Amino acid sequence: MRIHLICVGRRMPGWVEEGYREYAKRLPPECGLHLIEIDPVRRVKSTASRAAREEEGRRILKAIPKGVDLIALDERGRSWSTETLAGQLRNWFADGRDRALLVGGADGLAEECLARSRERWSLSALTFPHPLVRVILAEQIYRAWSLTQGHPYHRGDATQ
Repeated sequence: MRIHLICVGRRMPGWVEEGYREYAKRLPPECGLHLIEIDPVRRVKSTASRAAREEEGRRILKAIPKGVDLIALDERGRSWSTETLAGQLRNWFADGRDRALLVGGADGLAEECLARSRERWSLSALTFPHPLVRVILAEQIYRAWSLTQGHPYHRGDATQ
């Protein structure tokens, strides 16, 4: 199973690329994390947020691999604990289909991306800069995987 992380944004600061790579490389091939970067809309003063979000949404939808289960990262989504994410990961492995996690740009995800997603996942009630979200996702996926393997990285209760 692969997890495709489809994110708006390219040319991230070094700390973002380094943080993402650190956790992505810790995952085994059977739980591979694959980053797909989407070009953000080039902004000028007259570019409306909605227009930018919709264009980025079209770009995201074009980049989605066939047959994947879509999960949108959205502040209005359901919050998952680490243990819940580990349970989701177990279910994803049992199902066998690849997953795609959709991360919008500065203006969020287009309605069409949200509508096509099976589920909406909120990382927090806080608002994070979208480059930081890739690092958080990579670390949390690694943490959830380590929990499913009984690896000591996560210090929480593995029986939940």
